[in-house]
Amino acid sequence: MNWVIKPFNKLTTNELYEILKVRTEIFVVEQECPYPEVDGRDKECLHVWIEEEGEISAYCRLVPPVKYGGNYSIGRVLVVKGKRGAGYARSIMNKAIELLKEEGHTEFIFLQGQEHLRNFYGSFGFKEVSEVYLEDDIPHVDMLMRVK
Repeated sequence: MNWVIKPFNKLTTNELYEILKVRTEIFVVEQECPYPEVDGRDKECLHVWIEEEGEISAYCRLVPPVKYGGNYSIGRVLVVKGKRGAGYARSIMNKAIELLKEEGHTEFIFLQGQEHLRNFYGSFGFKEVSEVYLEDDIPHVDMLMRVK
């Protein structure tokens, strides 16, 4: 298991291709959710993944605030099908939280979690700050965690 942590401008063409491929496989194809996966935010994100035998096993991105004084968020959290249930999601979340705490630029970490994962995210200290809402026909809930 190898951790890879890179800003967009340090990604190789192959790494970017693999990231977009696995995100599309899960969020668009598997979840049957046609939406623009390439959302224009990747260039400003820190990309974090677990790589095994040259392939991504788990991934997330750390997204800076849109406006000054906002909060960083953790997004596009995924574990590929063959690795689910083996603790990869917990590992990638722990690493993301650790990186944001080390960075020290945010008082809170925000995420938009799928409703069925609210207890999982809650186990890290995230609290629900919205009612359940539909995003791309999938129930989501906004969550926030204090880091300072």
